[in-house]
Amino acid sequence: MILRRRSRGRSRGSCANGSSEVDLKPGDRLSESEVARFYDVSRQPVREAFIRLADQGLLAILPQRGTIVSRIGYNAVLDARFLREAIEADIAKILALQQDAAVIRELRAQLDHQARVGQDTPQDFFGYDDLFHRTLAEAAGKGGAWKQIEGLKSQMDRVRFLSLGQFPQRKLIAQHGAIVDAIERGAVPQANAAVRRHLREVLSELPQIVAANAAYFELPEGALPQPVHAPIQGYREDGLPSD
Repeated sequence: MILRRRSRGRSRGSCANGSSEVDLKPGDRLSESEVARFYDVSRQPVREAFIRLADQGLLAILPQRGTIVSRIGYNAVLDARFLREAIEADIAKILALQQDAAVIRELRAQLDHQARVGQDTPQDFFGYDDLFHRTLAEAAGKGGAWKQIEGLKSQMDRVRFLSLGQFPQRKLIAQHGAIVDAIERGAVPQANAAVRRHLREVLSELPQIVAANAAYFELPEGALPQPVHAPIQGYREDGLPSD
């Protein structure tokens, strides 16, 4: 549920970032030789993939002990979400200033696709969600920034998989729609606010997810720190417009 491994027959490059059949949980051990046999590749690409995943905090390579799936860093999730919000809020403001009709048509088409994904297959929605956010970045000329975000959000993605039982798919689609509406109107403050509210959604579920899966998380000592973020201009902390 936390890391996932592709089925046999995938390409060499798939070792580092695929998902499907075999769930790998924090604490699970991985063997270079076993993974190489699973993918039918040599050990070199597997070793390189392990190093990349370790750099992202997904694996821990321990001398004399082997490689294990890392626990989810609670503070890493908060930091990644904070940085992602800062980047994507500026991306939305750029798009609202541009009001590119072709971009808006593409985003509307993606919203239609998202709405057709079944509620019982939230994993399928994740791909459309990532496509939506990548499209925003690329349309703003910030494709390189999205590549940085992809590295940042790996811990957030692990939390997403843990939230499958209570995944708020319809709410997220509505939030995507609010982002597109603001961009189409050229409403820069509203586009900024819509993205920030959307990316703070994970914070409302995080305490419950941690409580239900405490063994999967690397938690700070003492009480869990509360997320620190700037207020959204024109909106109260509960997400409602301010008077």
